[in-house]
Amino acid sequence: MPKKVYSGKVVSDKMDKTVVVAVTRTFQHPLYKKTVKKITKFKAHDEANKCKAGDTVQIIECRPVSKDKRWEVIKIMESGV
Repeated sequence: MPKKVYSGKVVSDKMDKTVVVAVTRTFQHPLYKKTVKKITKFKAHDEANKCKAGDTVQIIECRPVSKDKRWEVIKIMESGV
């Protein structure tokens, strides 16, 4: 099974080797047909501590690194500042 790849914005970089990435997805409500925006936050492993808050990054599924971390940063697509 292929690994999932998402892109999102870094909302926190205060932890060591960890960033919190907010992934936004839009979908249509099944009953009311209104477009709904849902934000999911993932903790991702950032080995080199290169990501800063506001950066747009790409994350991929990986083995569990800790209790909450199951994602890894593959690349920084856009710098926030």
